[in-house]
Amino acid sequence: MGQSLTAETRSSAAGTLGTSAKTHTVRKQKNVNSEQSGKEAGASADKSGIQVIARAAAVLRALKDHPQGLSLGELAKLLGLARSTVQRIVEALDRENLVIAASPTRGVRLGPALLALAAATRFEVAEIARPILQEISLECGETVDLSILDGDKLVFVEQIVGVHRLRAESAIGVSFPLHSTAPGKAMLALMTDEERANLKPKLKLTRITRHTVSSWPVLMAELDKARETGLSHDLEENSMGISAVATALRVSTGEMIAISIPVPTQRFDGMRKQLEKTLMLNSARLHGLL
Repeated sequence: MGQSLTAETRSSAAGTLGTSAKTHTVRKQKNVNSEQSGKEAGASADKSGIQVIARAAAVLRALKDHPQGLSLGELAKLLGLARSTVQRIVEALDRENLVIAASPTRGVRLGPALLALAAATRFEVAEIARPILQEISLECGETVDLSILDGDKLVFVEQIVGVHRLRAESAIGVSFPLHSTAPGKAMLALMTDEERANLKPKLKLTRITRHTVSSWPVLMAELDKARETGLSHDLEENSMGISAVATALRVSTGEMIAISIPVPTQRFDGMRKQLEKTLMLNSARLHGLL
């Protein structure tokens, strides 16, 4: 017989090889399915983690607005979440001292660990600018804001509140679009052509009010004018009833900042020239310090 195979042996061998190939195909398909399931599970876990972070941030913001504290039930109602969900989030925040018990009967309030975080977020430029912002506000009686460029938006980092009963205010840390705000347009005008071209695909000219500029040709015309005058305006483009004037600066670190004066529209027209003059004089002083 030697090394030759009979027909029966060859047939048996062929059947074995066929079975083996089928088994390998099935195993390979199972591996592919398992890998796909793993990716889907990972994506789901990532999404769930992001949702938890967003909800924890919502809890902290709610407590910021209620310094006396809130119960779990009040938080759940305020945020539109299940009480059990709020409880799990609060317990996790409590372990990190980001929230603490407000009182035996009053639920929880913001915790001491936030003090260290807040201290670490102080902006040197805000500390340098504060005296000048105070002088501007004292001179015109209006709210004065300092903002920084953050990617495709701006963020308020300092604010001096005006003395009028009817005044414009926005919380520090709040972000706003560039195209619909005076400081945002001032920053866009200050950018180089290359910087603006790189940013343009990320900007959505969303219409926020009926006055919002929502087309690039119109916006570019405004930016050209802002480059000539050093000033930009928001005439009820981000919030009805509020108008503003702003100017932008680039500090020595390359960071872009803007000073803006938001004013109730009913007072803005009569004060506009005074606000513009005050802003330009003091922004020049600030630029010398930075």
